Amino acid sequence: MIQSPAMFCPNCGKENDDRAIYCQTCGAAVAPKSPGSPVTAAVGPVGTVSYAGFGARFLAMVIDAIVVSVGIGIISTVSFGTAAVVLFFCGDWLYEAFMLSSDWQATVGKRAMSIVVTDTNGGRISFARATGRHFAKWISGLILFIGYIMAAFTERKQALHDMIAETLVVNRVQ
Repeated sequence: MIQSPAMFCPNCGKENDDRAIYCQTCGAAVAPKSPGSPVTAAVGPVGTVSYAGFGARFLAMVIDAIVVSVGIGIISTVSFGTAAVVLFFCGDWLYEAFMLSSDWQATVGKRAMSIVVTDTNGGRISFARATGRHFAKWISGLILFIGYIMAAFTERKQALHDMIAETLVVNRVQ
């Protein structure tokens, strides 16, 4: 049986999942190394993750609210009846889930702010995880928006819905 090399963080030295891009402990970029090799001898470019701040995330949310409102407004004026009602209730969820699980890893607002949503390993999230993250936002909002405000104070700038869905919002690498 062939074992893949362990992933050790060049910053804190903790072992990570062999598919990890970012350290699950400190957020630094990780690279594969053989067991027992010194932590400082990393392979490939190494840097730290830059988590998206509260302000950038808030502006992205405002932009997305405008995009979704305009889109739903236009479609609702063209199609009357059941389609408009279904779109009103499902449009925001489908927009967010499809966009976050796409190659962009971001909605239009997040893309404008140069931020992306990843899983805790730095990879693209699935449609199911994006759906869970979207509906977890209801919890963040129902508790007097404290779930959203948490992003300003947590180590990895995660809101409650990010913690529930096990996602990170990071600045896009240029």
